[in-house]
Amino acid sequence: MIEFIQEIKNRNEVLFYFGQVCLGAGIIFLVLSTISPLKIYGISAWYKPFKFAISLGVYSWTMAWYCHYLPNFNLSLFNWTVVVLWSFELIYIALQASKGQLSHYNLSTPVYTILYGLMAIAATIVTLYTAYIGFLFFKDDFPMLPTYYLWAIRLGIVLFVIFSFEGFAMGSRLNHSVGALNDNSNLWIIAWSKTVGDLRVAHFIGMHALQVLPIVSFYFLKDTKLTFGLAFVYGLLSISTLIQALQGKSFLKSSL
Repeated sequence: MIEFIQEIKNRNEVLFYFGQVCLGAGIIFLVLSTISPLKIYGISAWYKPFKFAISLGVYSWTMAWYCHYLPNFNLSLFNWTVVVLWSFELIYIALQASKGQLSHYNLSTPVYTILYGLMAIAATIVTLYTAYIGFLFFKDDFPMLPTYYLWAIRLGIVLFVIFSFEGFAMGSRLNHSVGALNDNSNLWIIAWSKTVGDLRVAHFIGMHALQVLPIVSFYFLKDTKLTFGLAFVYGLLSISTLIQALQGKSFLKSSL
């Protein structure tokens, strides 16, 4: 693990340190969730900053790893796009949590409405940038990479982009639940609903194809056909949880 982390730093110091800051902030937010009385929709106000900090940190380290393979790629532009836009999102989410107020879905004042819109724009820009990186992985040849690993990266990015944009299904509704208003269950940090449909499930599963597919393919499958099979099953799982949520059915209730 130490060698892996050192390799991330060697590949991209900017995203390495930014990811480190995000992961460190996530630990702080987790501690705050245990000592702060602030709650939003029945759960600690600090759960959302914690989840976003960890997710942004993992994304930064993941892209630091993948972009190293791209020839003639403007790494500096991508790095600072990620750092600036993700920093804005995380700072705003944490600031709202400190006040016990919503960051997402908050249209209660003109300022909050603008900031919520800016978060959507920031997420869209980074997602489109990631889609462009995916295009480069499809466009170019990478003879130094095992074919199965290359396809895992390609397909992981495809699923990431699709289910990143699935977030607009929540944003347009101002609600992550189908059948209730932003329902949360007392299930530690993920807080997915046990009673109604929850659009966050497919969003989470689909986006983390970015890490799951390449890791499983590289370390365990080591086969192109099996990698395609994994991507198909993983994509099917993501889609099925989305359909289930849109029908108002709880993923957790049916799974537990």
